[in-house]
Amino acid sequence: MTFSLTFHIHTIPVPKGRPKFSKIGGFVRTYTPKKTQDFETEVREAARQAMTREPLETPIAVYLYFRLPIPKSYPKKRIAACLAGSERPTKKPDLDNLAKSVLDALNGVIYLDDSQIVSLHMTKVYSQHPGIDLLIREQIE
Repeated sequence: MTFSLTFHIHTIPVPKGRPKFSKIGGFVRTYTPKKTQDFETEVREAARQAMTREPLETPIAVYLYFRLPIPKSYPKKRIAACLAGSERPTKKPDLDNLAKSVLDALNGVIYLDDSQIVSLHMTKVYSQHPGIDLLIREQIE
């Protein structure tokens, strides 16, 4: 039997931020932006609560469904279109950057390393209830 795990994260998705650099005493220090770190910590905690066993060591299929907040500036007609699915989020954040922040956060919790992912399915939509729905499956077939 293959392992499968579904869980939800009820927070506004945050894309992976570009690394930042600072120079201290002649040395360059590289760091991840605080907003990205905080989001990855939140994702990691939700994953720890959902995962009831050791991290998987097998090939993995990941399904990510990002529910982004509707911009406050949108008029009612446009909000209705977003909720009906006829208007999709084609602006920032980029889908690949959203996925990167989630997949990096799951390292060592759901799987040993994100290099185990052999299949990745991603979707982003507008929603009145922002968050992320995840399905992780062993891809043994």
